[in-house]
Amino acid sequence: MARLQIVVGDVHFSARWEAAAPRTIEVIRRMLPIEMSLIHCRWSGESTWIPYGDLRPGIDYENHTSHPAPGQLALYPGGISECEIFIPYGACTTSSKVGQLAANHFASIEPDDGWADRLREVGRRCLWQGAQAISIHEVD
Repeated sequence: MARLQIVVGDVHFSARWEAAAPRTIEVIRRMLPIEMSLIHCRWSGESTWIPYGDLRPGIDYENHTSHPAPGQLALYPGGISECEIFIPYGACTTSSKVGQLAANHFASIEPDDGWADRLREVGRRCLWQGAQAISIHEVD
């Protein structure tokens, strides 16, 4: 199966799709390539996110979690809060100003040498320097 290539400034990651989220993967593939701003989460802890506002991709929960681990990409399909993609770099609870939410875990960063440090650096940059440009593409 193809992989995702994720670039935030000079930081690069590769991610694998999660087979347990086929409908979410289908939605994300329609959104690719993603060229957006990555910002620090307001409510969720050590996580960054890509906001999609009023977009409603029309999917229900699958492979969902309220506590995505570092490197687990998750889509909150909207409803109580806005649609968004979470990219956690540390302890995270998927939530909004109205409380805890659940998001569909659709891909995971593939561990390589230094991946966790690079992911924390992305979080640090978003927190202290503001929004960062992110690019997500599917590659073979």
